[in-house]
Amino acid sequence: MCLAIPMQIRTIDGHIAIAYAKGIEREISLYLLQDRALAPGDFVLVHVGYAIQKVSTADAEASWNLYDEMQMLR
Repeated sequence: MCLAIPMQIRTIDGHIAIAYAKGIEREISLYLLQDRALAPGDFVLVHVGYAIQKVSTADAEASWNLYDEMQMLR
């Protein structure tokens, strides 16, 4: 199973961004979304270090709520 994590973009430098989620910052590649207008504050789904889709704030929050629920079931 593959899992993409919603992260919020903090800074962008070319096709590289610093993104944040749940207290973690990561450098991610925006290469796969170079045809999309992205800006700091936007949410993207990140899989193995690549942003693969831009998502709304509501969708990012819904995903994190679901992940938190799954974690509590462990």
